[in-house]
Amino acid sequence: MVATSYLTPTQSYAAGALFGFALKQAQIHRTHPLGLSTAEEPADERTSSSSSSDSVSEDPELWVHQKSGLLRPVFEFLEIDSSAWSGLEETTGYSPANHHVGAFLRLLSEESADNSSQRADMELALSKAIDVTALSMKKDSESSKSKREKHREYEHECREKLSNAEVQSSSEDADIHLVPKIDSNMSDNKDVHIGSMTKMDEKPIEEVTMLSYQRKVTILYLLLSACLADSRNDNKKCSRRRKGYDARHRVALRLLATWLDIKWAKMEAIEVMVACSAMALAKEEESKGEGKQSSERKWAKWKRGGIIGAAAITGGALMAVTGGLAAPAIAAGLSALAPTLGTLIPVIGAMIICLFDGEILCLFNPAAGAGLTGSKMARRVGGVDEFEFKAIGENHNQGRLAVEILVSGFVFDEEDFLRPWEGQNDNLERYALQWESKNLIAVSTAIQDWLTSSIALGLMKQGAMMTVLSTLLTALAWPAVLLAATDFIDSKWTIAVDRSDKAGKLLAEVLLNGLQGNRPVTLVGYSLGARVIFKCLQCLAETEYDAELIERVVLLGAPISIKDESWEAARKMVAGRFVNAYSNADWTLGVAFRASLLTQGLAGIQPINIPGIENVDVTDLVEGHSSYLWATQEILDRLDLDTYYPVFRSTLDKQ
Repeated sequence: MVATSYLTPTQSYAAGALFGFALKQAQIHRTHPLGLSTAEEPADERTSSSSSSDSVSEDPELWVHQKSGLLRPVFEFLEIDSSAWSGLEETTGYSPANHHVGAFLRLLSEESADNSSQRADMELALSKAIDVTALSMKKDSESSKSKREKHREYEHECREKLSNAEVQSSSEDADIHLVPKIDSNMSDNKDVHIGSMTKMDEKPIEEVTMLSYQRKVTILYLLLSACLADSRNDNKKCSRRRKGYDARHRVALRLLATWLDIKWAKMEAIEVMVACSAMALAKEEESKGEGKQSSERKWAKWKRGGIIGAAAITGGALMAVTGGLAAPAIAAGLSALAPTLGTLIPVIGAMIICLFDGEILCLFNPAAGAGLTGSKMARRVGGVDEFEFKAIGENHNQGRLAVEILVSGFVFDEEDFLRPWEGQNDNLERYALQWESKNLIAVSTAIQDWLTSSIALGLMKQGAMMTVLSTLLTALAWPAVLLAATDFIDSKWTIAVDRSDKAGKLLAEVLLNGLQGNRPVTLVGYSLGARVIFKCLQCLAETEYDAELIERVVLLGAPISIKDESWEAARKMVAGRFVNAYSNADWTLGVAFRASLLTQGLAGIQPINIPGIENVDVTDLVEGHSSYLWATQEILDRLDLDTYYPVFRSTLDKQ
């Protein structure tokens, strides 16, 4: 027995049910984010078009439906009796979560007389290994300080280089508070959130206190392993298109960790442990010449072995077997625990899906090891001359089970594709996309040149730029003095917008081909980079994929029309948080984007009336459109993306 090495059959049933509720609630929170809705969700809240369905079996768009392929592999891994699966799906699909979560937590807290002491020892050893791994992954304070200092230097350089009246205008017009024009139906929508979001004051689930820390992390460890152990061989109707780590699974685990009051950093440590142990076993088998053993033989071997000793993943053995996949600090920490780990911890990660077909590496870089940095996609889409991923940070080849792609869109030289993102401290494997630098530099420079022109300086000295933006937003006649600006900027801007749309299509192609590995992706972009991401989501929406690829999205200062674009379809492609950060004083974006489109509304300067999108006003951080070059870091810090529910911390919260 695999699951029962840790849990009793009753506890396995409870863990599966709890995960089912988390999966369903995560789907609901895409359109009703936790903390932004003012009313309780109805007990039979549906998220699909089949709102009249009486059964999960009739509503295939539900994440807990068999067709989604998200829940039954978890039941199978936990060895829950198959006769109970349909009942669990019905319960988690249409029963109020708050009526059941506490009961299942109580079941998980119960102890069994059989081998209870051994289970306790196993849980303790596992929790110690997780703590060691989390500690080793924690960013060194000196390193973080150095990154922040370098980012401040970059900000200073940008301000020196871009010194112009844009910032001056921002200060001169400080007494003019511009309120964007919002449709009347938008102002009545409770899902439109304007201003700063703060941490929710939620009461913890009472039953959580009944579970020990060791039991909580054990449950998360088992459920992550179950999410990755999906062979789908017995489910031909499964709608999932790819193997590996589904973004919807990761969002559900994020919610479950919130329920269990476990910090996300511990969950990331569990991810690394599972990934490293899986890689270790795969390479060990390869070194023994076992080759591509059949799925059935590998599964049978794993089952016969029961508990695989963890000695193979500790200390120097880990480094030798994984070829450096695990960080040295992690290996050293686990080595200290080797005497305990070697006899008590099951390497459950060894049975993740990639092991079934002998392609463990596909979880990380499936394209013969090429991955993102090995893919120069120039000219694969007509008109795109440059499209290249560049690695950022120290988390590469470290067993990270999630990827972040960062896209700049207002740049003055090539370093601006990388430096705005270098100050971040997170545990994701991170890449910056360098795309169409020639055109982006041209349009950014054209805008900057106009800002220093006599016309622009004259308007700024009169404190008129905020009035100009107000005029654009209220769809009045375009000021004649700005026609020269559109003539000067328009041709370059039009080309850049066209290239951003094509780059978005290319980014979707990259993700669909799995060059990021079969791992959840977070997408963050500013200016035209945000447009690249949005167009990518639109292209994904035209496929048969749901939200299995993209975990989170952040758009900053996005030059995207509000009414003319399919925002609902784009939102559906994202499993977790979707943030639109805007500045209602960004008149530079307004001028560049042209009045004909501004009359439809513009995401970069006002909120969006789409349920499930977090609208965050960052006007106090963005002095002008070029500010996104250096302000992006602080905006992301305040958003606290690792938090499950919407957060935007104020300056006071940061102190």
